[in-house]
Amino acid sequence: MKVTVIGLGLIGGSIAIDLRKAGVATELIGVDLSTDNALKAVELGLVDKILTEDSALHQADIVILAIPVNALSQLLPSVLDAVRPNAVVIDAGSTKSLICRTIASHPKREQFVAAHPIAGTENSGPEAAFSGLFRNKTNIICEKDRSSDRALEIAMRVFNALGLRTIFMEAEEHDKHVAYVSHLSHVSSFLLGQTVLDIEKDEKNIFALAGSGFASTVRLAKSSPEMWAPIFEQNLEYLSQALLEYIMHLQRFHYHLMKRDIKELNRIMSGANEIRRVLDGIELKTKIQNETQSAEQSVGTIK
Repeated sequence: MKVTVIGLGLIGGSIAIDLRKAGVATELIGVDLSTDNALKAVELGLVDKILTEDSALHQADIVILAIPVNALSQLLPSVLDAVRPNAVVIDAGSTKSLICRTIASHPKREQFVAAHPIAGTENSGPEAAFSGLFRNKTNIICEKDRSSDRALEIAMRVFNALGLRTIFMEAEEHDKHVAYVSHLSHVSSFLLGQTVLDIEKDEKNIFALAGSGFASTVRLAKSSPEMWAPIFEQNLEYLSQALLEYIMHLQRFHYHLMKRDIKELNRIMSGANEIRRVLDGIELKTKIQNETQSAEQSVGTIK
């Protein structure tokens, strides 16, 4: 299949690498607003060639949209206008409600699969792309019933080739959940980084004390503001709610700290330790699913 990837950064580039390796893509066509990114993507072998948007869309069997969500909601209607009647369009946006509303009444809506492969690093650009970025990660498809059976079948071929585990949600449900487990953590990291940078202006040795805990906590602060600011804007309602609840917990912790109430501080932190049980359970479930999938594939090969 001819695959057109619009947006040749970490996400788009990593998708291209693994679709080529899996044999899903017989030809990879790239589109990017940045000439430098486009040339680098060809140089790195992420795509075979760069075409104009119109040419790339008219040839594609599959279109992958891996661009910031503000550009995505603006571009998607014209992409659906341009693609062939049998082409499948898949997005990788971190918000879904606005994107889905934008093309709700489009005559080619059933050719679109609204997806969110939850994976990434703090790095960006074609050089950041690598094979295996999505392996064993969760992918969310929204408004499953609005996509045709054929579009879903082809989209699942793409997601399975990337090693993703796919689940289904409605768009509003998706946006609410990611506000807490993804978007809030990025806000926290950005602002913790800013707080420490402000202190560092007067305390020149502060970074000499920074250990692995600090580095891992602020890693996300190295993420692209150009990508994340539109995500925050599009998910404003749910992110605002998540922030208010987070601030409430910070204020409560600060109150007990100022009261020197060590017993209550210990209770709060012990309660937070419960996240370990949840994460360990998810890790175990994922391991079992992967082992089951591998066993099923082995049986299929033997047959």
